[in-house]
Amino acid sequence: MLFNSLHFALFFPVVTTLYFLLPHRHRLWMLLLASCYFYMALVPKYILILFFLIAVDYTAGLLIERAPPEKRRLYLLCSLLANVLVLSIFKYFNFINANVGGVIEALGGRWSLPNLNIILPIGLSFHTFQSISYVIEVYRGRQKAERNLGKYALYVLFYPQLVAGPIERPQNLLHQFDEPHRFDYARVTDGLKLMVWGLFKKVVIADRLAVAVDLVYNNPTSYSGWPLVVATYFFAIQIYCDFSGYTDMARGAAQVMGFRMMENFRAPYLATSIGEFWRRWHISLSSWFRDYVYIPMGGNQVPRWRWYANLMAVFLLSGLWHGASWTFVIWGGLHGLYLIVSAATARVRAAFSDGLMLDRIPRVRHAMQIFITFNLVTFAWIFFRARTVAEAKYIVTHLFSFGPEPVLGLLNPAAWLLDQQNLLIAIFAVACLEIARYTWRAPRTWLRWATYYVITYSVLLLGKFEDHQFIYFQF
Repeated sequence: MLFNSLHFALFFPVVTTLYFLLPHRHRLWMLLLASCYFYMALVPKYILILFFLIAVDYTAGLLIERAPPEKRRLYLLCSLLANVLVLSIFKYFNFINANVGGVIEALGGRWSLPNLNIILPIGLSFHTFQSISYVIEVYRGRQKAERNLGKYALYVLFYPQLVAGPIERPQNLLHQFDEPHRFDYARVTDGLKLMVWGLFKKVVIADRLAVAVDLVYNNPTSYSGWPLVVATYFFAIQIYCDFSGYTDMARGAAQVMGFRMMENFRAPYLATSIGEFWRRWHISLSSWFRDYVYIPMGGNQVPRWRWYANLMAVFLLSGLWHGASWTFVIWGGLHGLYLIVSAATARVRAAFSDGLMLDRIPRVRHAMQIFITFNLVTFAWIFFRARTVAEAKYIVTHLFSFGPEPVLGLLNPAAWLLDQQNLLIAIFAVACLEIARYTWRAPRTWLRWATYYVITYSVLLLGKFEDHQFIYFQF
């Protein structure tokens, strides 16, 4: 089920009303059934995969907690293997098969293993990572194994964050199912505002930008220069509004019922470095890799060459997590390279900054850092959005081939911009409001209500309600 669909517009008020009307002891089971229905509205049969992972990890948690030290690791490895195996079969088998076959055939051999004709379950990477975090936390002794199977199942299946996160930790979410949430007007209205704000970012901005982005990126060899530049910057805005819009709607839907979910975005395009960008972008995933991969590998508490290797390994894995394609691996590798180069040149850059006396004009220095970071991130998005490495290479090599080509199909860029004035105003409004959200104090009451009115009116008037799937659903 999509948050931006009529189906959800009917589902949400019914489930929320039932949640507050039912006695507390029945709410868990109602939410569990509603979450199963929410997922099955997309691809019904794939609910069986979630049931399998729930059974495996629920059992593993109990066994790990009760087992003697010498067997705890074995149960942990069995759980991890089951999760990785499911991911490998549904998400990576065809990718691995194609690459192994290509290598063998390049060496003169033959490879006849056919690909699997299966569809990737929606949000598989998200709920497997959430399940893995539970088992690891039980193994580390930071979380008690959950005895109530229904509660653990809801931890994995909780519909607001089921298909695209945030990837919650058990310490944050599990205990909230025991809390007797009561109807609170201020909390409910704040949650609804967050949902409308997320819907605005999705249907007014992301889905409208998608038209221009898809036009270019679905046939990039027909363009060069400005169309590629504009489409790439548009995609940077599209993916932020699409993904953060989903997160806002998820957090808002949960907040209406009284559940607190972690913040997943914190104005990432205001970051002054790539490291800061990853502390602001998809926070639940970046912190997951930090806690369960990077730190166990030694983090930065190792020799410098090993530190660089750890950084690159984590970002290559992060790229592969996003998709079974070399484009995603390159995207992750670019971010790893950015961080390594940043660490290796820290002293040189500091000396250069001192030489230009930028410390005397901190606002200019800050703006330059934001500008450089945003453009580095946007350049990497090319590989994230391109369908193949060959197309990404074409875009990169023709990005600055400016000529008389039309910009997104129009000979007159000014006419195109005028035609898109509502979209550009909306993008500007989002930028201002996102900055205000994290840097300014709450505006006056009249300004807040004017903002609510404009956003709601814009959703109704300008929104593209065509059930456009969220970008991160494919992961």
